Amino acid sequence: MNPIGIFGGTFDPIHYGHLRTAFELLQALRLTEVRFMPAGNPPHREAPVASADVRLSMVKAATEGQRGFLVDDREIRREGPSYSVDTLATLRAEHPDRSLCLIVGMDAFLGLPKWYQWRELLQLAHVVVAHRPGWRAPGMGPLGELLVDRGTGRINDLHEARAGYIYIHAVTQLEISSTELRKLISAGRDPRFLMPDGVRKVILDSGCYTGDRSQA
Repeated sequence: MNPIGIFGGTFDPIHYGHLRTAFELLQALRLTEVRFMPAGNPPHREAPVASADVRLSMVKAATEGQRGFLVDDREIRREGPSYSVDTLATLRAEHPDRSLCLIVGMDAFLGLPKWYQWRELLQLAHVVVAHRPGWRAPGMGPLGELLVDRGTGRINDLHEARAGYIYIHAVTQLEISSTELRKLISAGRDPRFLMPDGVRKVILDSGCYTGDRSQA
């Protein structure tokens, strides 16, 4: 079903940790593409430091030239909170017969019951959980029950069904934090080798993190 990976986030800023995760999942899950979706107004965290336009420019610079990486700005263009269920509904309307795979980290997955209309997500897409080796998935509570009902270890299930499965995949975890990057840049240090040079140039040209002491 030519599965589409959907990788959302504030990307404030995007860095090699994001890119490596997306690349490994693109290959391991045999995804046709991974769509990077910068959040416009994230409902579950503080507002991004860099503007939507700057973050979009950073994501475009980071993904340029990589086959299978696409940038989708629908959440930035849409007014109001960037709810994943709304984003998936628009994608499902555009691609009624394709598999959709929502990519989240384990920390985001553990907070899934706090998401808006979270139980509807699996009616629209699969959920792919990227985690560091050694992490254990929840065995109790609503997520534990959901994993019993919807969990799979078969990549083919993501190709044979449009939605409905939870697949957990260990990825290489690069210890790079957007928060720490903003602190580093604010302190006047150079983020070279922690992100693509194109992203670094957008940051330096825009001055988006100059003087920022955000702890978000």
